[in-house]
Amino acid sequence: MTVIWTQNGIVENDPWTSQATEAGAPKLLPLAEALDHAQDNAPFGVVLQPADDVRALAPILERVAIVALTFPAFSDGRGFSQAMLLRERLGYKGELRAIGTVLLDQVPLMLRTGFDSFEVHHAPTIERLVERRLPGIDLHYQPSADRTDTTTGYSWRRTAILNG
Repeated sequence: MTVIWTQNGIVENDPWTSQATEAGAPKLLPLAEALDHAQDNAPFGVVLQPADDVRALAPILERVAIVALTFPAFSDGRGFSQAMLLRERLGYKGELRAIGTVLLDQVPLMLRTGFDSFEVHHAPTIERLVERRLPGIDLHYQPSADRTDTTTGYSWRRTAILNG
């Protein structure tokens, strides 16, 4: 079972699933294909692999409806860096989705780095997300891409150094 989850709950009939096979459905394209189809009028999304350079999307980013970042394993955190680059450096405002191995412990950190939606296959994670029982993290050393985060932490240290 696969579900798409956002902070508003489970999304029904999401057109952007990575296994979309229906004709005419919006497509999630690999990076190279997305760059080739950037002039098409049809809406499209991009699936980035961990080794893909997100900066390649800069010239077409305003045309991209959704960026899906792949997490091939629980221990592979490159998608977090890609998310921060998209949000902070490239100013991407569209939907950012985590796909692949998405487990409950990662979701709060993914939200902080700017993810909006999650394609989840792991049954215990789905159960906890449906119940809205996310693990809590009280203190953070890094600034957040999620500007709605009101928790206190130590992110001022990094901000002071960067702005200092």
